[in-house]
Amino acid sequence: MKSRREFIVGAGVAAMGAALPVDLGRLAGALAPPLYPPIDLSYFDSPVTPAPGDIKFGYAAITWGGNDRQAIEDVAAVGFKGIQLRSNLLKEFGDKPAALKELLAQHQLTMVAFSSGGVSIDPALESTTIEDHTKHARFVRDVGGIYLQVTDTKPKDRDVTPADCARLGRIMTEIGKRSADLGIPLGYHNHMNSIGEKPDDVDRILGAADPHYVRLELDVAHYQQGGGDPVKAIRRYRDRLIFMHIKDLQSPVPGAVDGKPAYRFVELGRGKVDLAAVFTALGDVKFRGWAIVELDAVPDNARTPKESAVIARQYLEHHGYIQAVGSH
Repeated sequence: MKSRREFIVGAGVAAMGAALPVDLGRLAGALAPPLYPPIDLSYFDSPVTPAPGDIKFGYAAITWGGNDRQAIEDVAAVGFKGIQLRSNLLKEFGDKPAALKELLAQHQLTMVAFSSGGVSIDPALESTTIEDHTKHARFVRDVGGIYLQVTDTKPKDRDVTPADCARLGRIMTEIGKRSADLGIPLGYHNHMNSIGEKPDDVDRILGAADPHYVRLELDVAHYQQGGGDPVKAIRRYRDRLIFMHIKDLQSPVPGAVDGKPAYRFVELGRGKVDLAAVFTALGDVKFRGWAIVELDAVPDNARTPKESAVIARQYLEHHGYIQAVGSH
């Protein structure tokens, strides 16, 4: 039951509504207090400045030729915080990912990437290929690693065709979908003596692969030896880079037989890759992620893999790309 006063006020408001051509809903909205405090909408017209580049450095275990426990110990001792490991360690840790995870934690190392091997474009091997790399992605997840790296298997006794590149891109997309479901992004490693040796073929492969599931793990030395400019590649694929392989290259090697342009990989600063330009380009595109220093084999038998890693560390420190061990 309404009071007499409430009845009179209500009747008056109703009469006003009937007498005046006023939208009471709009009037009520105008009189209501704002839901949110005022905001300067001009901020939304200003472009957001990209964050500065930020590179974390790791080192690849390939130099140790399969002695992964020693590689883990040495890489940590030299001062790198990340490591890339290869599928050969599955013999020891394939069914014991927790043991590898614990070993890496003891040395305060992150498994940045796992080298999963080549992707075959042979139709008869397609399902097995996808299954094997998916299994490796699961291993990376269980170890606490970050990325899965794949190369490819080049067809024998014939030239690479655009159709090969397209098929490789499609198969890698299928692998990438499955690894993404496991929380492990997939990176394609351009490589000599592979479908993705030449820059044009790298471009075809990436064009055929879904960028949501396949990104580029650019190896600057392999790209240069394949006939490309790694600095231009960094700028071209800036939105596709997942992590980097930083390495140096000697080409041709003195004393190459039969006039063939032999090449070999050497410690940082001892080859022909313009690493200063590489790092400048990475800064320009605001690259934020891991860079793995890789040396396939020690070029001088008088040195150990650890000594070669020290040379790389000293190069990075000297040029200001990484802080000296113990500095703050």
